[in-house]
Amino acid sequence: MEYNVGTYDVAVVGAGHAGCEAALATSRMGLKTVVFAINLDSIALMACNPSIGGPGKGNMVREIDALGGQMAINVDKSLIQMRMLNTKKGPAVRALRAQLDKRAYSGNMKYTLESQENLDI
Repeated sequence: MEYNVGTYDVAVVGAGHAGCEAALATSRMGLKTVVFAINLDSIALMACNPSIGGPGKGNMVREIDALGGQMAINVDKSLIQMRMLNTKKGPAVRALRAQLDKRAYSGNMKYTLESQENLDI
């Protein structure tokens, strides 16, 4: 029995947040991309506290969004609550944090990957 693995320009190992963004970026550039995940139900799986944003990660999410990434789009689709943190402190330390439906976030990212041209999972 012969198995044809195909030919790809890019192989991404892992389908966490960074792996999904990397796979989407390369496939949107027209490169034939494959992404490997141990379990297809764990694509973009969030931790026990499903939040995105805050003082540290918020800047990174805005940078990913400015570069055409998918994370902020999926946040909007699976949002439960948005909150401004550190409101009693100065403007330099205030930050938005989004609480998400972790199953919806993972499902939306999986659907995005499956729908993307030039991308195989």
